[in-house]
Amino acid sequence: MTPLEYVWSGVLAVFQGPELFSVLGVSISVTLVMIFCGFLLGIAVGATPGLAGPIAMAISLPILISVFGFTPDALLPVMGFLIGIMKGATIGGAVPAILFNTPGTPDAYMTTLDGYPMTQKGQATKALRVAHFSSVSGDTFSDIVLIMCAPFLAILVESYLDLPEKTALLILSLSFIAAAVGGSPAKGLVSAGLGLLVAYVGTGQDFYPRLTMGMPAFGQGFPLAAAILGVLIVGAVFHELAQYWRERDAERLETKLVEDASQSLSLANIRGLMPYIARSAVIGTAIGALPGIGSTLAATLGYTVGKQRYDKRRKEDEPAFGEGAPQGVAATEAANSSVSGANLIPVLSLGIPGNTAAVFLILAAESIGGFNPGPSVFKFDAERVNPELVIAFGLFTAMILANIMNWTIGGLFMRSMGIMTRVPKQILLPIVLMLTLTAIYVQETDMAAVWFTLGFGLLGYGMRVLAISPLPFVIAFILGGKIEDSARQAFAATGGDPFFLVSSPVAATFMILAVVVVFASTGRRRLAG
Repeated sequence: MTPLEYVWSGVLAVFQGPELFSVLGVSISVTLVMIFCGFLLGIAVGATPGLAGPIAMAISLPILISVFGFTPDALLPVMGFLIGIMKGATIGGAVPAILFNTPGTPDAYMTTLDGYPMTQKGQATKALRVAHFSSVSGDTFSDIVLIMCAPFLAILVESYLDLPEKTALLILSLSFIAAAVGGSPAKGLVSAGLGLLVAYVGTGQDFYPRLTMGMPAFGQGFPLAAAILGVLIVGAVFHELAQYWRERDAERLETKLVEDASQSLSLANIRGLMPYIARSAVIGTAIGALPGIGSTLAATLGYTVGKQRYDKRRKEDEPAFGEGAPQGVAATEAANSSVSGANLIPVLSLGIPGNTAAVFLILAAESIGGFNPGPSVFKFDAERVNPELVIAFGLFTAMILANIMNWTIGGLFMRSMGIMTRVPKQILLPIVLMLTLTAIYVQETDMAAVWFTLGFGLLGYGMRVLAISPLPFVIAFILGGKIEDSARQAFAATGGDPFFLVSSPVAATFMILAVVVVFASTGRRRLAG
């Protein structure tokens, strides 16, 4: 098959997959419906303080797998639903930040700085329109970069890196994530170290389980879903509940929305916003392509760069940044939204998750089977069909469709989701907890997995109390098996060379960079302190 035939096969896999129903004789595939449903759910959870796209993805994934099974036909519907959630939550997160000064996620904090003052001036609808246009613009730009860059990066890795170099690259990526995420490099390394330790319990190629402390329950290792959902979701629920009980007596401020007459977004407004959107989209895409950095830094940099430009050109009658400037909303939303597509570049090309949403896409692929994100996905074979490459272009098609939904109906649904901000946490969080535990049991059908999930939830809670990011833990847990397998293969391929990680210039460079990244980050934090 030629490259264009692979692209077309991926498009057809989405549009001509298993039929769910037909309208006037036109077949509607189950993948299309799942993308649409995931998109609507993503907007709703994004607009709900205390929820986020990853939480909905975590709850949905085990249920979807139990419905669709583990066949190859399940890959695109399940991952299409998760992509829909990711895209919808991207625009939904601005709703509580703008309407009620309540950032649902850390990166939405920057949106409150100008979004909420616009609401106080009676420009809530206009602020939401600015946020929607900027968010979708940045997200679309990021997806274009993903589609163009991921295949070429994967081909370069597959062509020029051998087993020792790939092992060193995985170690460099994990070191970078540990050093860059969290309160300090030391805490990031602790988080990643715990993830590797847990990943190696009961696993390996020995004749007996390892690190089980003689407990039969640990003999098969920890279920992937239980560890990830426990640390990320259950731990977050425990932490939010603890915060709620501490703050339950605090006075809740209610915002009365008074709209003025001019709420439209004119072409002149769009032209004025485009320089800020373009700069932030580039910033967010560049940051998103680096594993583990996240959208909070992108939002902060996008806002800072936009403020510098705005201050130089601001007229006397225009509000400053922080006082209700639409450009502030545009700069922030374009930056944090453009991270999502770029975060999938290391996922699809290297098999390295870049953010929490990407973790669940990899979890879906590993749970269902038939798709192994990494350089081998983009192998073009003219004589034999590569089904993983067809799936990859099917995922690109799903992302494009979700973007089209964002452009057409996303703004309407986004502006109607203000009611979700009224859901009380004391009702919402227990529901999330029960749905998560139910989803785990549905997938594993074993109460031991539920107990493991609660145990990892306590671990996740403790990490948050100590200001240790759980993301390095999760990524290390996912990469642990890959690092070990790659290291074993490299060790065997080099004839048992104990120094295989520094036996080639490229591998040695990657290992030196891993050490430099950690020590440079530590030195920078000490100077900042």
